[in-house]
Amino acid sequence: MSFLHALQPASPPAAGLRRKLVPAALTMPLLMAACGGGNGDASAQQVTPAAACAELSAKAGLAATTLTTSYVAADTKRPGGAATGAFLPGHCVVTGAINPRVGVDGKNYAIGFQLSLPDNWNGRFLFIGGGGNDGILRDTSLSSSISGGTPSPLGQGFAVVSTDAGHTGTTASFGADPQARIDHAYNSYDKTAVAAKSLIATRYGRKPDHSYFSGCSGGGRQGMMFSQRFPDYFDAITAGAPAMRVSSGATVAAMWNTIQFDAIAPQDASGKRILSQAFSNADLNLVADAVKSSCDAADGVADGLVNNVKACKFDPAVLQCSGAKGANCLSSAQVGALKNVFAGPRNSAGKALYAGQPWDPGLAAPGWRTWTLGSSTTATPDARYITLMVDALVNEFFTPPDLTFNPLAFNFDTDPARMEAYSAIYDTYRDDKLAAFKQRGGKMLFIHGMSDPIFSALDTMDYYERLAANNGGMAATQGFARTFLVPGMNHCSGGPATDNFDSIQAMVDWVEKGVAPDTIAAKALPANTFMPNRTRPLCAYPQFAKYKGSGNVEDASSFVCAAE
Repeated sequence: MSFLHALQPASPPAAGLRRKLVPAALTMPLLMAACGGGNGDASAQQVTPAAACAELSAKAGLAATTLTTSYVAADTKRPGGAATGAFLPGHCVVTGAINPRVGVDGKNYAIGFQLSLPDNWNGRFLFIGGGGNDGILRDTSLSSSISGGTPSPLGQGFAVVSTDAGHTGTTASFGADPQARIDHAYNSYDKTAVAAKSLIATRYGRKPDHSYFSGCSGGGRQGMMFSQRFPDYFDAITAGAPAMRVSSGATVAAMWNTIQFDAIAPQDASGKRILSQAFSNADLNLVADAVKSSCDAADGVADGLVNNVKACKFDPAVLQCSGAKGANCLSSAQVGALKNVFAGPRNSAGKALYAGQPWDPGLAAPGWRTWTLGSSTTATPDARYITLMVDALVNEFFTPPDLTFNPLAFNFDTDPARMEAYSAIYDTYRDDKLAAFKQRGGKMLFIHGMSDPIFSALDTMDYYERLAANNGGMAATQGFARTFLVPGMNHCSGGPATDNFDSIQAMVDWVEKGVAPDTIAAKALPANTFMPNRTRPLCAYPQFAKYKGSGNVEDASSFVCAAE
């Protein structure tokens, strides 16, 4: 079987699980046992939660799946093993492996998942997304990967699941196995969701009342994938910083940006470039301050946040030195590199290959440098463009893999075509209608930081504009999908931003109370050195937070959502 053929989508999953036949002689005792009422099944009502947890593996009846369980007693563990804070309720942790197999590369594979089932279930199911190259099981006692301040859903009574996406280990070496690629693209999430809902029904005697998904980065892509391939699985989905065009867009941009920055970086004694030193921290602060000077006040107040995104027309040429490079200006080479990076990658014919980056003060924050430049003081770079994106490029996004590829030799005319085969099953930017998801009443939240250095907020804005054009305009589209931009925020969190907010509660209120989120309350935590304790409304795009003209600029009540 050819590699390309092996990447073709598998047959659609079965519509549901086959019902087991119960002998007539047993039906009456079962019905009588169930008459006690309650939310759980009869057996679950008659045993302790710990015993119900221990019995779950034997009762599950999942094909081609191995299960192990462990019970965590109430008030013995905090989310993520934290030393302080509220304790978790009693819950059962189920660890599963679906379809264990040996790949064509001789490695062992399975779709791993972790499911936490609280003793006092609130009827809700939450799937938390992954990220990066996946390969790990996210701690289901924690929240999703967007905004670290969301209270533990497990602590609130949600049943919570995560998956390793079909392989173990955080490298992309699994790309040598075609089935592992399919699992990472979409199949593992389908199988995990189906298994989790089956286990929930087994444990509690009923299906979830409401199902939710929340993820950021790769998890945002996974959420979009569910809305497109499996539109009936979730009532609401939060897709943060969605990697919707990663294999054929953002990765191309990462190579473009690295080449631009590397070309102007100083050399070591042997003539090798030191990527991190293309811009000093002082240089980036200089750019951030210039962006604020140019764009900050367009939202009514100079407060360090560029809320009015569309009004920002910054040109880094204002910082170019008239002579030699100095502390208060940039070299012509630095200005040129910034212009090229923020404009986005292009081929030799001038065709745009991915969205550019919005100008935002968050570019001076550590999270921006981590991806773009790194901090290595040697010619061995540690920027995530290199350590993560190149790994994914050569192992997974190229079809077939090309482990000898030199990222600094990326050909913007020919190499993007090598990524199209995988993009067809992996990327999620093409479906800009979401017809089936909308028809069944699904709700969608897109959330994106304006200083995200890997997945451009402009790409998310473009997708949402296309979605609106295909669904009767912005007002009609906001009936099922809304976008929230977070000024200053880097990739999923961090930066000079009010990056602490609860999108999960926003989904619950929208689905269960019919309260669509016009705003999401956001704050900066005391540890945020940029703006500790600041609060702001995140406004549904295309609106933004505009200063009323009076009041404390640190307080959300001094701002109103406005289009202009």
